[in-house]
Amino acid sequence: MIPWVKIDTARVPGTDGELRLMRRGAEFSIMLGANELMNSRLSGSEAALASLACKKIEAIEKPHLLIGGLGMGFTLRAALAVLGADARIVVAELVPAVVAWARGPMAEIFGDSLTDPRVSILETDVSEVIRSHRQTFDAILLDVDNGPEGLTRKANDALYDPAGLKAACAALRPRGVLAVWSSAPNPPFTRRLCEAGFGVNEVAVRATGKGGGARHVIWIATKG
Repeated sequence: MIPWVKIDTARVPGTDGELRLMRRGAEFSIMLGANELMNSRLSGSEAALASLACKKIEAIEKPHLLIGGLGMGFTLRAALAVLGADARIVVAELVPAVVAWARGPMAEIFGDSLTDPRVSILETDVSEVIRSHRQTFDAILLDVDNGPEGLTRKANDALYDPAGLKAACAALRPRGVLAVWSSAPNPPFTRRLCEAGFGVNEVAVRATGKGGGARHVIWIATKG
């Protein structure tokens, strides 16, 4: 068995938490404490976050997307694969080191996605982008935690509470879509989405995207 090797560490802004970039052969993992946030072998559900959301807005000629969390770029690359040349994608990543890892040790995984002319990378809190834009985005895709609660940092709870959902709704254009990834179901969050005025579809997806791996959940919430 090839051992895991620690490549780098990075502090999560505003917390005492530390991300660790690990490598085992060609496999990468990003860890927070004992929690594995993502693994380069398990891309299916993160890609589905983009494909499911983009399917809802496929009739829009020049779609404008906001992705919260760069991670290993699975969601970004899936969106680029199905969107046309006139699409615009803003990726908000809180931890600058994650962007540096994408351009450095994990550059082969990311390919040319970060230099695609449709893509803008912002090293900032996605909640700040949401709250500073009104009726701007056709879709907001959130994969900044292991679900609709603040795992990487407590402040992320504000993305998923009633005020945060109201802000997301305000940042979306009419019939816009809020898509949220989770490692497990969360019935209270489903109720909050409905109470915020979204039409909600909760979709179970596999981690590998090939019918195997853990069951993850994606909420596709459509603005009324």
